[in-house]
Amino acid sequence: MENLNVLTDDMLVLRYQEGDDKAFDELLARYQSKLYNYILFAVRNQELAEDIFQETFVKAIVTIQQRRYSGDGRFGAWIMRIAHNLVIDSFRQDRNENTVSNDESEIDLLNNVDLCDDNVETQMVNDQTLVDVRRLVDALPDNQREVVYMRYYQDLSFKEIAEITGVSINTALGRMRYALLGMRRLAEEHNIVLQMY
Repeated sequence: MENLNVLTDDMLVLRYQEGDDKAFDELLARYQSKLYNYILFAVRNQELAEDIFQETFVKAIVTIQQRRYSGDGRFGAWIMRIAHNLVIDSFRQDRNENTVSNDESEIDLLNNVDLCDDNVETQMVNDQTLVDVRRLVDALPDNQREVVYMRYYQDLSFKEIAEITGVSINTALGRMRYALLGMRRLAEEHNIVLQMY
C-alpha cells in the first residue's frame, strides 16, 4: 500500500482525476482543519461554517473531476480562495444583518486558558488582555479582521493572504497596517492597556 502523505498536492490531484479516491481523502485530511477554522472564524456560525466547508470541497471536487484545476503547486491557496469567495457570497446574501455572534461557537480562538502555565494572577491578566484583543479585532472592518486572522491565527504569509483574498501583496500589507493602527487607536480611546506576562 502506497503512502500518499509523501505525495505533493498536485500529484494527489492527478491521482484523484485518475480515479483514486484515497488521494482526495489525503487532500481533505491536509486542509480540513485549517479551512474549517478559517470559515468558522469568518462567519461565526457553526452551522453556516459546516455548509460553506462542504460546499467548498464540492466545488473543488467538481473542478478537479472536470480537469479544470491548474493550481501549479498551490492547492492550499486555491481551496482557501474557494472558501473565501463562498464566505463573501454568504455575507452578500445576508447583508441585512450587520452583527455576527460568536456565542454559538464552542471555540474561543483568542482566549484559551489551556495555553497558560502561570499563576492565577498572571492567567487573569492574560485572559483579560486576550478578551480586550478579541474586542479590538472584532471592531475592525471585515477585510482588516480577515488579514489579522489569517496572519496571526493561521500563520499565513502575506503572499498567501494576497492569493486567497484576491488582492495584491501591498493591499494585504496595507490592510494589516490599518488594522494595527485601528486597534491601537481603539485601545487608546477605550483606555485599554495590553499587557501579556
